Amino acid sequence: MSVIDVHRAHSMDKAHARQAAETLAEDLSKQFDVNYQWEGDVLRFKRSGVKGQLNITHNDLHIRLELGMLLRPFRSRIEQEIHSQLDQIISA
Repeated sequence: MSVIDVHRAHSMDKAHARQAAETLAEDLSKQFDVNYQWEGDVLRFKRSGVKGQLNITHNDLHIRLELGMLLRPFRSRIEQEIHSQLDQIISA
């Protein structure tokens, strides 16, 4: 199993951080057909071959995805997309 583990500091209040996470989840859902749901301040992702979560704290967004064998070749593309989306939503 291949793991993507990304931490990103932020200075948003919790409501804006949650909205940023929702925006990221919506974009990843459209691009990679990922299902997601909120459990408190944790956003859980799942689809065939991948599962993970995004944790929100007062100063950090932490994304951890576990990729199955079929998605391993796309690891760098998925990780780049996460970084790109985070750059956009945190600087907004």
